[in-house]
Amino acid sequence: MTRRRWIADEVHADRALLLGQNAQHLVRVLRAQVGQEFDVAADGQVRVGKIVSISDDRVEFELREAVAAGPTLDLTLLSSIFKFDRMEWAIEKATELGVARIVPIIARRTDAHLTKAADKRVERWRRIAKEAAQQSRRLDVPEIADPAKLAEAIQKISGTRILLAETELEKTLKSRVQNVSQPVTLAFGPEGGWTEAEIRQFEAAGWATATLGSTILRAETAIIAAVAIAVSELSSTT
Repeated sequence: MTRRRWIADEVHADRALLLGQNAQHLVRVLRAQVGQEFDVAADGQVRVGKIVSISDDRVEFELREAVAAGPTLDLTLLSSIFKFDRMEWAIEKATELGVARIVPIIARRTDAHLTKAADKRVERWRRIAKEAAQQSRRLDVPEIADPAKLAEAIQKISGTRILLAETELEKTLKSRVQNVSQPVTLAFGPEGGWTEAEIRQFEAAGWATATLGSTILRAETAIIAAVAIAVSELSSTT
């Protein structure tokens, strides 16, 4: 039987802790008891964890033998901020697929009210990512960065950098990510797309452009389609 996996909130040598909502769910919903075993992701590996103490908002595990875990991918998303309900769905699914980090971007066409409210949403996005990481039995939680302006963000990225752009008509994303080395970063525009000036910024910084096909996709659809393609290609070369 497959054990449920948790991502530790704190690790101290061979002890790991679940705190707050994680602990409350394990205690109140799953009725956990001392002596039960779960998989616990801690310090970059998965180990069998035996519960040694329980309180309402704290569960302590004794960490035992290591458990085999799949490879991780160094895949980053630069995502322009878009409607929050759709963005939350995209963060959840991208986490399930295996992205390493997500950088919310303030683009020229990002709605002003979304830009103003984005800073207050970051902690919620991080909670969503952590819940999705545990549900999908990941080894770690993707980093959700603080919102950044486009110009400063694109200069900090290294490795293979790909801009998803409606102006690209020939080079597919699949062709761009075949046999490339990691890290890989994919950039996605806001509703309404990138402006010409922004595309020139990417090109000047050395980013390649790619297409997902001839149809116009919603932001969240483009993210999930692109991540699925990239993960499939990158996993085959890992």
